[in-house]
Amino acid sequence: MRIAVTGAGGFCGSHVVRAAVAAGHHVLCYGRRPGPAGRHVPWDATTGEPDFTGADAVVHCAAAVADLPPGTAAEARQHAVNVTGTERLLRAAGDRPLAWVSSASVYDPRLGRGSVQEHHPTEAGHLNAYGRTKAAGERLALAAGAVVLRPRAVYGPGDPHLVPRLLERVRHGRLLLPGGDVRLSLTAVQNLADACLSAVGAGRTGDRPWTPVAYNIADARPYRRDEAIRAVLAAHGVSARIHHVPAPLARLAARTGRLPGLTPYAVDQLSRSVVLDLSRARSQGWRPHRDLDDFLRGTARTPPETPGARTP
Repeated sequence: MRIAVTGAGGFCGSHVVRAAVAAGHHVLCYGRRPGPAGRHVPWDATTGEPDFTGADAVVHCAAAVADLPPGTAAEARQHAVNVTGTERLLRAAGDRPLAWVSSASVYDPRLGRGSVQEHHPTEAGHLNAYGRTKAAGERLALAAGAVVLRPRAVYGPGDPHLVPRLLERVRHGRLLLPGGDVRLSLTAVQNLADACLSAVGAGRTGDRPWTPVAYNIADARPYRRDEAIRAVLAAHGVSARIHHVPAPLARLAARTGRLPGLTPYAVDQLSRSVVLDLSRARSQGWRPHRDLDDFLRGTARTPPETPGARTP
């Protein structure tokens, strides 16, 4: 197949490109930066429609990702990419099989998420502009007949967000976490890439495209938050003691801006259990093959340049 991948120069998109090439497909890499393989087709999601001539299927990974409070000026760019950019993409994709990468951030956080199925509300309650614009974008994608994938906390080789931000939080051998230990779904980027290809009928098993609805995508089992964080720190050669901050106090600090970088969204993501039910994706034949242990085994034990971090 000839597969068009948007955001091919980004974290998730680059892994989709590698997985597609490894499976023997030809790849067209759409975005401002080239992908790791395939032919680069320049495209800015905020301007113009991509030309998908010759593509058999489309995987849309391009997104504006940032934890912005509602109403900020920067929210306009997130809307331009995640919503208006989706409108352009859908017109260009036509009736091609399309996998639209969303996020579990679309789920309303005011309701329990101990076992989240895809019918969990997504219309309101979002704690930042990212969740709100991704929810709006995926509604357009679903209405157009796309397969929508909802991963949570994507990590893996080249991760620019999750692990680096965690390591930056270590100060003087301590890591402050909001609330007590909880269960959390995480998503290895390779599991997401496999789901993207399977969703458009380009997976390793050669299955037909998935039914065009939303699907949760995550590792096979949820993790205990503190255990997972300790494992990540150890793999990076960082010695730190975890201290639990009462969740109400952490939420107050986030609302008042007393701790720079701490937001209501970050507190919610770390202090409340969020476990994705994978039954719907499994019903399509998809199985997650990677987990956090795989990632950590391949992580060099090199201490990062983190303020206040100590190495053993």
